[in-house]
Amino acid sequence: MGITAGGYLFHDQVEKFAGFGYPGIFIIVLISYATILVPVPGLAIVFAMSGVLHPLGVALAAAAGGAVGELSGYLAGFSGRAVIENWKRYEKITAWVRKYGGPAILVLAALPNPFFDVVGVAAGVLKMPIYKFFLWVLPGQVIKMLYIAYAGSLSLEWIFQ
Repeated sequence: MGITAGGYLFHDQVEKFAGFGYPGIFIIVLISYATILVPVPGLAIVFAMSGVLHPLGVALAAAAGGAVGELSGYLAGFSGRAVIENWKRYEKITAWVRKYGGPAILVLAALPNPFFDVVGVAAGVLKMPIYKFFLWVLPGQVIKMLYIAYAGSLSLEWIFQ
């Protein structure tokens, strides 16, 4: 509801941002997902931009940016520089990734979860090949971005009619 109200209040700014098109969405979401354990409102951009641009294009651009951005958490774990290893959720997520592998990554990537970076760190620590991590994250991101984009498109369309 708050995102919808924000889209309504900042409709002019959203339309200006639409001038950057799908590459702009890709870059903004990539940057927002490249932060590790610091939530940045990339989904709000997806939600708002789907009222101006086609939601399918918004979802695909955002999913690609999100999947590339998630590699930062993976690389942090792979390099051994993860600082979250004593966190209880990290231990649980690492066990899921170890036991279920890619399907766990896909499901967790499909959920709007600000702590997905922990999944990337766990996959990196477990030395999952980067291409496998990416190939499981990407469809999860597509699923998540599709429902965020279409929800944004439908709610903003409803407000502006």
